[in-house]
Amino acid sequence: MHDHSESCPGCAAAPEVAFARHDHAHCAADVMGRAEALAGSQGVRLTPVRKRALEILLEEHRALGAYEVLERLAAEGFGNQPPVAYRALDFLVEQGLAHRIQRLNAFAACMHPGEAHAPVFLICRACNAVAEAEAAPVRAALDVAAGGLGFAIERSTVEAVGLCPRCQGGQA
Repeated sequence: MHDHSESCPGCAAAPEVAFARHDHAHCAADVMGRAEALAGSQGVRLTPVRKRALEILLEEHRALGAYEVLERLAAEGFGNQPPVAYRALDFLVEQGLAHRIQRLNAFAACMHPGEAHAPVFLICRACNAVAEAEAAPVRAALDVAAGGLGFAIERSTVEAVGLCPRCQGGQA
């Protein structure tokens, strides 16, 4: 586990951090701070339920289903109807504060809120840990392939499934 006595802006930016032992409280607090600043600059409200949903997603580097988030929200008095979680999660995705991971039908906190990026999601098939890595070269290759067919990509999600270092038997 790495420890920080000072601010570490690179902590959340390193994709390998999701698969490694690290000061996760610092990592989550850094992302939450950037998310709150982004919401403020975009003139949108991070209501208590939206903020708590993001905090829940930030607790671990793994994707959570809407019903997992709903259970946590309900246990904390935010309501127990599915729209409570879905509205909060949809807001977080629309504002670039979370991503929907199609393969898992789940959501993960964006580790780079407010930054223009083209992520690829590295999903561990054993433990469902999710790392958000830069995929600009992948996106460029997709754009070239699509352009050759006269197709203009407006949005893409790249998800790769495999095994994280811990599940491969390595010490993360």
